[in-house]
Amino acid sequence: MGGMSVAQPVEVDRDVVDFAIVGKWMQEQGLPGGEFEGVTPLGGGTQNIMLRFRRGGRDYVLRRGPKHLRKASNTVIQRESRILGALGDTEIRAPKVIAACPDESVLGASFYLMEPITGFNPQNELPALHAGDPEVRRQMGLSAVEAIARLGSLDHEALGLADYGKPEGFLERQVPRWLSELDSYSVNDGYPGPQIPGVRQVGEWLDRNRPAPAKPGILHGDCHLANMMFSFDGPEVVAMVDWEMSTIGDPLLDLGWQIATRPEPGTTGAALVGSLGAVGGLPTPAEMIAHYGRFSDRDLTHVTWYTVLACFKLGIVLEGTHARACAGKAPKQVGDFLHAITLELFEKAHGLME
Repeated sequence: MGGMSVAQPVEVDRDVVDFAIVGKWMQEQGLPGGEFEGVTPLGGGTQNIMLRFRRGGRDYVLRRGPKHLRKASNTVIQRESRILGALGDTEIRAPKVIAACPDESVLGASFYLMEPITGFNPQNELPALHAGDPEVRRQMGLSAVEAIARLGSLDHEALGLADYGKPEGFLERQVPRWLSELDSYSVNDGYPGPQIPGVRQVGEWLDRNRPAPAKPGILHGDCHLANMMFSFDGPEVVAMVDWEMSTIGDPLLDLGWQIATRPEPGTTGAALVGSLGAVGGLPTPAEMIAHYGRFSDRDLTHVTWYTVLACFKLGIVLEGTHARACAGKAPKQVGDFLHAITLELFEKAHGLME
């Protein structure tokens, strides 16, 4: 027997995923053998590679870093498979890990296998049910809030995630950490420096108004609606995806992030969630905060502060692609698009500060 009967599906580059190696590794994990059938690449928001396939009567998705690994690619995959593995026995809506291979020497990159998700990403499509009914869209927004509230209420230590992040001083670190990230973009030739009005002013306001540290918990870290998969037959989130910014810290930043990225029709940022952003009908920030409170006992008096922090942090993250685009390392139109969103986020931050 062995792993020798595995034929390499033609459309997949062997340097990216060698199915003979994956097949042998799967047998070592006690997973069913047989031919790899129906291998299909899946698109995602990130540069990571995802392939769906069927083997031995079971469906899988394999996820690994990009073909040309970045410095942190393997670490990102290792952390993702670790947190998703820890969440596997909870009620949290997240992909279920079947098996993980953190050892990058096996395939040339860390990878993991997860169960496929049945649902749609609103960035790519909006089924007729959701497109036609504003109440369904409002409930989509509330389901996304519930998902992060439940996540932030978990006991991360009981799940074996005590060392998954550094919660002490989490809020104090944010402003200096992201300002130094912004400064680091100057290495990109052709980047004129951050043309973002009032960026230091927002940082100073955040430092002056910082709330007292709260009980640490799990953050998804990038929980806008384009990183959510929704049910085809209702408004429910079926899975939060793209966990690469997840950590242990103050989970209220996730609520701030959802409010900061709430798509408003007619804005550039709304385009991140495709036709859902264009039609709107999502819950108001006040409804989102009230709904979060139904699933969490956290103090919600400082949500505005967390929303400003989310605008600041996400704006700086997106500006990194703009800086890389100025140096020809990313498509110019993507860089321009993301820079426009950064400007909107900082405009929103200034409005909230007032």
